[in-house]
Amino acid sequence: MKKIEAIIKPFKLSPVKNALHEIDLSGMTVIEVKGFGRQRGQEGLDKDQDFDDEFHAKVKIEIIVEDDIAEKAIESIKKAAFSGKIGDGKIFVSNIEQVMRIRTGEKGSDAV
Repeated sequence: MKKIEAIIKPFKLSPVKNALHEIDLSGMTVIEVKGFGRQRGQEGLDKDQDFDDEFHAKVKIEIIVEDDIAEKAIESIKKAAFSGKIGDGKIFVSNIEQVMRIRTGEKGSDAV
């Protein structure tokens, strides 16, 4: 199984959620986060532009998927979150050793 974490612009949350629903993924965790990337919190790269050095508000989405649909999920997130502008975000993929549903004790795919 894979854990997919995506850090995206907040206004892209609904399109990403809808894209994941289209491929029959319904469970996700959403966390409001702040941060900056290469632009160091700056809004743009134009030398004449005023810069805002504060952290940018982002949304972090976490999903756990079977290996065979991981690429499909990643591509869906990428397409839905894309604006073509600085700060579109990042997608991280990790291996998951085990998942357990607390209520029932189910493990693996049954717990997801």
